[in-house]
Amino acid sequence: MLTLILIVLPLLAAIGLFFVKNERWARNLALAAALTEFGISIAALVQFFLYCHCQLLFRLDWLANYGISLKFGMDGLSMLMTLLTTFLVPIIIYTSFSQKIYRVSSFYSLIILMQAGLIGVFTSFDGMVFYIFWELTLIPAYFIAGYWGGENRIRITLKFFAYTFSGSLLMLVAIIFLYSHTPLPHSFDHIWLYANNLNPTEQLWVFLAFFIAFAIKVPIFPFHTWQPDTYVTAPYSGSMLLGGLMSKMGLFGLIRWMIPIVYPVLSRTDGLFIIIPLIGIVYASLIAIRQDELKRFVAYTSIAHLGLIAAGALTLNSQAMQGAMIQMVSHGINIVGLFIIIQYIEARTKTTSISELGGIALKAPRLAVFFMIILLGSVALPLTNGFVGEFLLLLGLFKYYWLYAAVAGLTIIFSAVYMLWMYQRVMLGNTNLVTENFTDLSWREMIPLAAIVVLVIWIGVAPGMFMHLAENGVGQIIGVIR
Repeated sequence: MLTLILIVLPLLAAIGLFFVKNERWARNLALAAALTEFGISIAALVQFFLYCHCQLLFRLDWLANYGISLKFGMDGLSMLMTLLTTFLVPIIIYTSFSQKIYRVSSFYSLIILMQAGLIGVFTSFDGMVFYIFWELTLIPAYFIAGYWGGENRIRITLKFFAYTFSGSLLMLVAIIFLYSHTPLPHSFDHIWLYANNLNPTEQLWVFLAFFIAFAIKVPIFPFHTWQPDTYVTAPYSGSMLLGGLMSKMGLFGLIRWMIPIVYPVLSRTDGLFIIIPLIGIVYASLIAIRQDELKRFVAYTSIAHLGLIAAGALTLNSQAMQGAMIQMVSHGINIVGLFIIIQYIEARTKTTSISELGGIALKAPRLAVFFMIILLGSVALPLTNGFVGEFLLLLGLFKYYWLYAAVAGLTIIFSAVYMLWMYQRVMLGNTNLVTENFTDLSWREMIPLAAIVVLVIWIGVAPGMFMHLAENGVGQIIGVIR
């Protein structure tokens, strides 16, 4: 029942917020709804551990004649993604309070609506319901970027919409085709979709439809071209939602839906599709090194890190898939932390150009410390959150093929190069006309960064709970494909 509440509560809150006229009330109600959602997710986590670790919490026949049911459940995969979503959304809302936003009630209504869609995606066990919530997340993302975005927002947001909607249509066709090949009576239930009777050619076409849809959402090279511009033009809250949460939808779809349904294709193609994200790692890393704009820099580093996650998941190796789940959580935490810091820097300097900054650590030592901890998590330093998932990913890739692990391992070298290079130019050295009056973080600004740093260290030092959740969910996927 808690899963249903996690979906219905933000839907009702989003509708209510839309009609709130007072800006202060809208902000406070949005934050209260998000914090309540986080509290319910903690209760769901407790229930998950107290009971059977894979409990179906809600099912209701909806369009029974067409095999569609409102089937929501919680396994380890759903729980990890739900916790990430409900943890980050309050932080995203809180950090937006310092921004000048017009039509405040509509803005926060869309954020809460997107949270409902995300949780629906992560907890759906019916293929058609999964698709409905998948599309639901696109609506608020489009309006947040298109209405509250920056320069050229209409053109860039239309490109984002065209890419993601095209991929979604491919996925819809694949789901309907799968439905027609399930045992009688046909059903969109995930178990029935797993038990399809496709021949090898049909499996390949379904695989390609799913892969393109999910690759666009992640994004994976070469389907990434919408991402850097969208991250730059979107407001900071939109960039955090896209980078921290929406990108995880594609990776989650790979693991929950594509792999169990058409895994034989991966076995027959001898790692061909693993090469694609590996190319993206090298490509995006080299591009990131040459970036001067901070948001665009983070966009390309994200493509590289997400490429490693996708490559590991496609190995069908349990360790790599567990690492993928852990790294999805870590990446979401780290990228939101980086966007918060960039937001604070721009608010004080009116620029996000790396070449125009410098010496900030002299004026803002607290910001420098938070920045460094989050950065070390991004470069996978041992005892930080990035290390746990990256180690498992590389271990799984090495077991699959040592050369793939060697190429993927470049992400560690590249990330250290471009992250430390960026930090040096932004934070160290002497101040200049832009940064000489830079002020340090207030205690209110430290709250969201402190919460993120706690997770960076917690997952790195004591990853047991997160590992257990990942092992539970991945174990069920491995059981299907073996």
